[in-house]
Amino acid sequence: MDPISQGVLGASVPQAVSRKTHLAAATLFGALAGMAPDLDNLIRSDTDPLLYLEFHRQFTHSLIFIPIGALICAAVFYTLFARRWQLSFKLTYLFCFLGYATHGLLDACTSYGTQLLWPFSTERFAWNTISIIDPMFTLPLVALVITGVWRKNPRFGQLALCWVVIYQGFGFFQHQRVATAGAELAAQRGHTPLRMEVKPSFGNLLLWKVIYEIQAGYYTDAVRAGPELTLYPGEFIPRLEVGRDLPWLDPDSQQARDLERFAWFSRGFLSLDPDNPLRVTDMRYSLVPNEATGMWSIWLDRDAKKTDHVIITPDRDTSGPRRAKFARMLWNELLRPKPDSRRLNPGVAIDSNP
Repeated sequence: MDPISQGVLGASVPQAVSRKTHLAAATLFGALAGMAPDLDNLIRSDTDPLLYLEFHRQFTHSLIFIPIGALICAAVFYTLFARRWQLSFKLTYLFCFLGYATHGLLDACTSYGTQLLWPFSTERFAWNTISIIDPMFTLPLVALVITGVWRKNPRFGQLALCWVVIYQGFGFFQHQRVATAGAELAAQRGHTPLRMEVKPSFGNLLLWKVIYEIQAGYYTDAVRAGPELTLYPGEFIPRLEVGRDLPWLDPDSQQARDLERFAWFSRGFLSLDPDNPLRVTDMRYSLVPNEATGMWSIWLDRDAKKTDHVIITPDRDTSGPRRAKFARMLWNELLRPKPDSRRLNPGVAIDSNP
């Protein structure tokens, strides 16, 4: 998640178990240690654009690395700060350990994917119960952690942890509702999905993206999980077939290896841009959740050398019309159903063919 969320969650755990005399140090060390795993953002290469995708949320986010990461943080913070507050190294390490331990688990609640079991497994855990940025989750945590320091009362840290449990529990509940609706939708279309992913859209737990795979490709739809479930039918996207779509690609080239790395990162949810046949998109993400425009892509080059890497580009279209469409899905349904929406009620068929 974003650094602010990671910092305040990291601060809340040691704050919740700290004595009043150590509350400021517990909050500061927990916050800094809670953000520290994202220093892996510095692992980049000017020649290999996919190196960042391989290492972000890898070893620094692994469960087995928590004691090591906490030890590094404790050594730095003890040298810089702890002696001024008359803290032992043991207590400094405890605060850092508690803060550091929250980071990978919170990231795993998002949809990006986190290698919690590295080096034993490269599986990217993504529980899809919260957006990478969610003000409704973060702002109450900020208020409670700051109030705890101001009033020198660890109970506010405990309340912050209660809020985390409540909000994540609600995210899990919404996820299950939408997953059930997605399975029903696929059945009404006559599909038996090979796999399905359900994830919250940007900044909320109300509007969700449903993407499922059949043999020919992917269906992507949006579901608004209010008191009633409302479907916004989306698109069908053919899956990338390298032999069919990129017959010219040398399987021994660096571009082919980069394509395999990108497929691992995207869990295989790849499509070829019909307007740009050299652009391969990770179509799991989009601002408007019933679309498959993607948020990043790789570009291939027919004339590239055998050792040349692909080019990776962000594809974040946040133009006014797209923001308006997202807002209409998120809010206007409360006031008036739109022509492109369907109510998900038991026994009602849904016509949402592409």
